[in-house]
Amino acid sequence: MKETRRSFIINSGKGLLGISALSAFPLLNSHKAMAQPDLFFKISLAEWSLNKTLFSGKLTNMEFPAKAKNDFGIQAVEYVNQFFMDKAEDEAYLKELKSRTSDLGITNVLIMIDNEGYLADESESKRITAVENHYKWVEAARFLGCHSIRVNAYATSSDPDAGKKAAIDGLSRLTTFAEPYGIGIIVENHGGFSSNGVWLADVIQKVNKPLCGTLPDFGNFCIKRGPNGCEEEYDKYKGVKELMPFAKGVSAKSGRFDTQGNETNIDYMGMLQIVKDAGYTGYVGIESGSDTDEDHAIRLTKTLLEKVGRKLS
Repeated sequence: MKETRRSFIINSGKGLLGISALSAFPLLNSHKAMAQPDLFFKISLAEWSLNKTLFSGKLTNMEFPAKAKNDFGIQAVEYVNQFFMDKAEDEAYLKELKSRTSDLGITNVLIMIDNEGYLADESESKRITAVENHYKWVEAARFLGCHSIRVNAYATSSDPDAGKKAAIDGLSRLTTFAEPYGIGIIVENHGGFSSNGVWLADVIQKVNKPLCGTLPDFGNFCIKRGPNGCEEEYDKYKGVKELMPFAKGVSAKSGRFDTQGNETNIDYMGMLQIVKDAGYTGYVGIESGSDTDEDHAIRLTKTLLEKVGRKLS
C-alpha cells in the first residue's frame, strides 16, 4: 500500500480508535458502557448468517447493515470479506459504506477474513504472502471503525508443533503490522489444530501481543472432517472456556431449534455462563445457519441470547 494512503487511514478516525495498541486494547475487551441495560453483553449480527441470501444476489454487502437494523433490531454488524472481496482498497465504496452505517447509527464491529492464504502455512514464503494479503483488510477495518479483523490460524502441517510455530510467526507478523492502526487480530477456532482450545490458547500466549486474541465460536470445534462429516470433535464447552481469557469477540453459533426455542446442539445457558465467568462484556455475534429461512434463524438466535442473557445478567 502507498504510504500516503496508509497514513491517511491510520490518522482518520483517531477519535474512534487510538493509534497505539495499548490504548486500543480496552476497546476490544470491554463494552460495558455500550451494553444493553438488561444484558451483560451486546448483540451483533455476523454477515455469514445471511450467506445464502448474499451469495444469491438478493442482498448486497452495502445493504446488509440496514437489514440488520430494520429487520432484526440489531445495530452492530460483523462483515465477511467474501461479500466485498474486491472492495478492500476501493475508497469510494468504503466511504459510502461508512456513511450509510453512520447515518443508521450502526457500529461496525469487525471483518471476518477468508480466502487470503494460510497464516500458519508451513512454507515461509506462502505464509508471508498470506500475511501481506491481510494488510488491506487491516486498513479497511480501520477506515470503517471496526475494532478487529477475524483471521484463521489453519495449519498446513500435520505436525501440531510445526503448525504452532508457523501460526505464531504468521500472527506475530500480522499483529505487528496492525499495531499502528489499533486493529485487533483475533483468531477463531475454525478447523484443524485451531479447534483445539489448548493449542490455540498456547499460540496466542506465545504471540504475546495485546492486540492478538481469540474469537471463540460456540460450534466450530471439529478437528478432523471426513466424508461423513466431523470425525474428531473437541469438547466445545472446554474449548470456549480455554479461549475466553483471550477473547475480543464471541460467535454465537446456532443451527437447529426445538419447539421451546432452544438450540438443540448447544447449551446456551452453559455457554453464556462460561462467557460471563470470564468477565467478558463485549459483543456476542449471531452466526446462525438455516437450510430454509435465514431471517427466522437469526430471530430465534437473538431471542435465545436475550432470554438466557437476562437470566444471567
